[in-house]
Amino acid sequence: MMDESNPYLPYIVNIEDAWYETPVDDRAVKTFKVNFKDEKVWDTWRHRPGNCAMVGRLGIGESMFCISSSPTEEGYLRFSIMQAGKVTSALHELEAGDTMTVRGPLGNSFPLEEWEGKNIISIGGGIGQAPLRPAINYVRANKDKYGDLTVIYGARTSDLHCFKTEFEEYFKEEGTACHLAIDVEEESWPHYVGFVPSLVMEVAPKPDNAIAITCGPPILIKFVTQNLEKLGFKPEQIYTTLEERMKCGIGKCGRCNVGSMYVCKDGPVFSYATLKNIPEAFA
Repeated sequence: MMDESNPYLPYIVNIEDAWYETPVDDRAVKTFKVNFKDEKVWDTWRHRPGNCAMVGRLGIGESMFCISSSPTEEGYLRFSIMQAGKVTSALHELEAGDTMTVRGPLGNSFPLEEWEGKNIISIGGGIGQAPLRPAINYVRANKDKYGDLTVIYGARTSDLHCFKTEFEEYFKEEGTACHLAIDVEEESWPHYVGFVPSLVMEVAPKPDNAIAITCGPPILIKFVTQNLEKLGFKPEQIYTTLEERMKCGIGKCGRCNVGSMYVCKDGPVFSYATLKNIPEAFA
């Protein structure tokens, strides 16, 4: 739990490891594996798949990111961060042995306990896989509580796929189906060529006893949810996360509102039934 007596006070974390998920350029994705400098923080820290945290560098600033590790991955946290501005560029300069700041966990989470016994379909695009990864790994670690797991993921090119080695694990796991896509054909690419919403129609997951979670660019979420409805999914069977809209994370700045809701207080995880009639949710 975050220190509720002072929600602005961050924890100091040590970077145990850091690596690039994608080619190093001005939009690169870098993953940081961190641990609390004060290990007693683990006694009260409780995060769930879908939670976020403010991650920063002292003297520079902080920004909101999803926690990209599952609570079943014990003893560390992971953040997968795309370089996009001043703070993210400063974070990308950090390496193993350096320190960062973390405030959280923030927001709500995927209601995975309510989904026990159901088939889970995860549909991601680009860096949008980062908020879905904790839910995927939670289900993988508790396979006896869930039905089949289907992972659908795509990016513009194969080298822009995040978490590449994990997809190889999915292909080998019983009860897990993995479907990968790239937008433009590449030599020797053995999987689907086309956009993720089209791949959803190709895979055609069945809505019976199923829940679908999705994250990616707003246009991807828009067409994925539409296609899931065409396949028979009801809006209450579809969930997404709007964590990229979160700002302060504690409902003080008022900049993350969607309709009458604050993403940081009511989300970032929402059912499509909640968002369907709010056009700005996918703008």
